[in-house]
Amino acid sequence: MEPVIEVGGLTARADGAPLLDGVDLTVRSGGVTALVGPSGSGKTTLALALLGEAAPGVRLRGSVRVAGVDVVGEEGPTRAARDVRGRVVSYMPQHPAHALNPARRIGSVLTELARLHRPDGTADSGGTGRAGGTGGTGGGRSAAGREHAAGALRAAGLPDAPGFRRRFPHQFSGGQRQRVALAQVLACGPSVLVLDEPSTGLDTVARLRLADRLTRLAADGYALLLLSHDHDLVRAVAARTVTLDRGRVAAAGPTAEVLPAPAAPPPPVAATAPVRPSGTVLEARGLTAWLHAGRRGEILRDVAVRVPEGGCTAVVGPSGSGKTVLARCLAGLHERHRGHLAFRGEPLPVLRRRTARQIRGVQYVWQEVRGSFDERRTVLEQVARTAVRLRGLTPREAERQARAVWERLGLSAEHTARHAASLSGGELQRAALSRALLAEPGVLICDEITTALDSVSTELVTAEITRLREESDTAVLWIGHDLALVERLADDLVVLDSGGVVDSGDSRTVLGAPRSETTRLLLRSRHLGTAGPAALEPVPPGVQRKEHLQP
Repeated sequence: MEPVIEVGGLTARADGAPLLDGVDLTVRSGGVTALVGPSGSGKTTLALALLGEAAPGVRLRGSVRVAGVDVVGEEGPTRAARDVRGRVVSYMPQHPAHALNPARRIGSVLTELARLHRPDGTADSGGTGRAGGTGGTGGGRSAAGREHAAGALRAAGLPDAPGFRRRFPHQFSGGQRQRVALAQVLACGPSVLVLDEPSTGLDTVARLRLADRLTRLAADGYALLLLSHDHDLVRAVAARTVTLDRGRVAAAGPTAEVLPAPAAPPPPVAATAPVRPSGTVLEARGLTAWLHAGRRGEILRDVAVRVPEGGCTAVVGPSGSGKTVLARCLAGLHERHRGHLAFRGEPLPVLRRRTARQIRGVQYVWQEVRGSFDERRTVLEQVARTAVRLRGLTPREAERQARAVWERLGLSAEHTARHAASLSGGELQRAALSRALLAEPGVLICDEITTALDSVSTELVTAEITRLREESDTAVLWIGHDLALVERLADDLVVLDSGGVVDSGDSRTVLGAPRSETTRLLLRSRHLGTAGPAALEPVPPGVQRKEHLQP
């Protein structure tokens, strides 16, 4: 088939640093092309260039053609670029918080996007999604917009129910917001989908469904460009893969050649767990939380979790099971709850009532961090500020310590003078972790902090977590979907589903002899990509109901 995306000699620079250097890329309809590479290699910069867009301070040069339209030339983005955004090429960002309007219900946004980008109001909701015919206006277009919105929700794997469409973005889990963002992309009726880390925040079952969904979209005629650190997902869906490294194409070709199958993991080695102090640093008992006033929309129910000094307790479960709400309750950010929360044996109030000691003692690193950085100051300044405010260090000493942590997490000296807009999602995630570590907390709550990282960066993060536990007895509450990583890091494991604990205990025991169907299903679904698309196994229909928060 004819190429729908043609990129030639594309360069990008920010703050004097090269982000892309002479990149060539071709994407054809009816298939999935994957773009992989380390954090900061330029993947998102390239994705935005396909829309004729760039982050503030980034200068584009070269050639980008989408569906025959020049969107970038030697003078940068062209005026024609605005004509292809949405209706020809749609982009889903890595963190859905950047794509969802917190003040609007998702149903009305989806309907509006369909009406704006399908001007005749008669485009079908399948195939390439392109509009056709003479269409209509007024009530006909409104009805067509609602129909396209409903089709987009179904195509993204979400229910088309009135109560679901009336929710605001904050009423969804991270994985659900990822699929709502995908529905927004599909509602526009594009022929090209650019998906930036679409498996971020998804559990193993949801990743399995996502792989099947992407395969179906490609079969329907869409051209998909998939940006991902999730090599198992890439192996499952992409026919062709391009690897970026430091802004240059390092490899390109069939996925099986660029990303050969991973070696089988070594058998587990029996080891004696280190003897740790038995004192509990962070604890929740009988924790029940809800979304709305009047205790409506219950999302956690009688949850108990405990993190001992120097220990690591992991929390896993399907998307929408309540993991992030649990983390926010412990961090003091979600106030609609009841139950007992304690830090070192003392009651732990909501954040606005915590003492400086409690704020320093319980540090929370969440998944979508870009909005937590001030674009007017360098990221390193903001990281160092934590040690000034919570530990009383001088700015010079705080910055020295910040650089030390920064470098251990794989961020170079060149990054220190940059602002948030010129850092990748993975680089910002490590900067946010550095910021929390500068407080020298007693307990660190990590909510999906490796989802935006490549394997090398993930190893640096986990090595730092291990060092903290061994040298400082820092306790860790680890929330994640990577069961292999959970097995390596965690002493204890809590499995949530539909807001309640369905499995708990020693992590090896829970994963080796699971008691609940939820745990067994998560374990069965984790081998995505080991044998290509044929490895996708059916998912029991009952799990779809469990994924969604109570209305």
